[in-house]
Amino acid sequence: MKIFNTLSRRKEEFVPLTPGQVKMYVCGPTVYNFIHIGNARPMIVFDTVRRYFEYKGYEVNFVSNFTDVDDKIIKKAIEEGVDADTISSRYIAECKKDMADMNVKPATVHPQATQEICGMLEMIQTLIDKGHAYVAKDGTVYFRTSSFADYGKLSHKNLDELQSGFRELKVTGEDDKEDPSDFVLWKPKKEGEPYWESPWCQGRPGWHIECSVMSKKYLGDQIDIHAGGEDLIFPHHENEIAQSEAANEKPFATYWMHNGFLNIDNKKMSKSLGNFFTVREIGEKYDLQVLRFFMLSAHYRSPLNFSADLMEASKNSLERILTAMDRLRDLDGKASGDVLTEKEQADVAAAKELIAKYEAAMDDDFNTADAVSAVFELVKLSNSTACETSSKAYVDYLKDTIARLCDVLGIITERKADALEAEIEEMIAARQQARKERNFALADEIRQKLLDMGIILEDTREGVKWKRA
Repeated sequence: MKIFNTLSRRKEEFVPLTPGQVKMYVCGPTVYNFIHIGNARPMIVFDTVRRYFEYKGYEVNFVSNFTDVDDKIIKKAIEEGVDADTISSRYIAECKKDMADMNVKPATVHPQATQEICGMLEMIQTLIDKGHAYVAKDGTVYFRTSSFADYGKLSHKNLDELQSGFRELKVTGEDDKEDPSDFVLWKPKKEGEPYWESPWCQGRPGWHIECSVMSKKYLGDQIDIHAGGEDLIFPHHENEIAQSEAANEKPFATYWMHNGFLNIDNKKMSKSLGNFFTVREIGEKYDLQVLRFFMLSAHYRSPLNFSADLMEASKNSLERILTAMDRLRDLDGKASGDVLTEKEQADVAAAKELIAKYEAAMDDDFNTADAVSAVFELVKLSNSTACETSSKAYVDYLKDTIARLCDVLGIITERKADALEAEIEEMIAARQQARKERNFALADEIRQKLLDMGIILEDTREGVKWKRA
């Protein structure tokens, strides 16, 4: 299995620190509002990476945090006249709901920054003691970037380049910095903000320190994979490396994975452009399985363009898989025989070649686009070979294989028996009753209403069947 490592900028063979185990940390959202579809991409991508490791037999310790103390959270709390914990607790719950709707598995641990303050104080003190951090007159603690020789190794920028950029960005209140590129580990409280006691001042942690501390606590000093969006490469992940390696005196993460940006109709997602969408808003128009399928339709490192047309195409593609699985379940209910015929044995051999193709794609830096193509070839094989005369053994093999490979992608192959389906069944029953009473005008009216809902009826000898258009 090969992974593109941002640190080396090349694909590398995956070799875990501990055989059979994967220690993986993924930066989670700042919880001040509903998550947007840009947040959804790393959630879906790295959930799929985790699922594939588990498919390959690895035990995965998967940690993803919630940043629950931040300027945006405090601003929202002030606007609503509540405390910051009320805001963060509310949106952690909403985030977990959206994650469940996208079939993103809960992390092994979902740590929260406000519950890990003691660990942050300890790491900051360690950095001060080792000469990697210093305390300014107002109690702010800064990391001394010049003390860490490898600073810039992830973003592939040298310190001179970074310092010249930071000099242009220098803002009021940072006059006590030794160097413009030094970054905050701890900062003094402002009026009305939540704060914690520390040896340096009443205040709160900087953003970067939380992930270093939570990764160390739940995964250890060294981890296999650290992941997130490419916007986190600098400064967040660069600063995490500096803190962690300066404090622990060990390499932090072996592999760094970053997903590409998500654009909306070929433009950067922005509230000012009016093209900003939350996952909840997309869920009002589509089953979030469609959003997940769309996110996996491109390689995770490639930029991805979101549009209504592409979502419709993803919806139709997903429907092809679901329809094929519906057909296999229907055949399974009628089939018999636990021995494959000679023809079926040849078809199973063809299916196994497609499984190998799927695994080769996933082994090559988690190429979900090519893996999805292999699934569609399996669907095509199923549609062309499985029939009423197929053995149960063959039908089961195809059904279980497609379901298993889709499960790795987080794609659910059983339709949701939701309220809409119950409504559809009631309307079909009403239409049948109207036909029985020879009220054909009403029957036709109900059929048209169903058609307007995207539901196509098929009158068969076994009764009325329906499918989505």
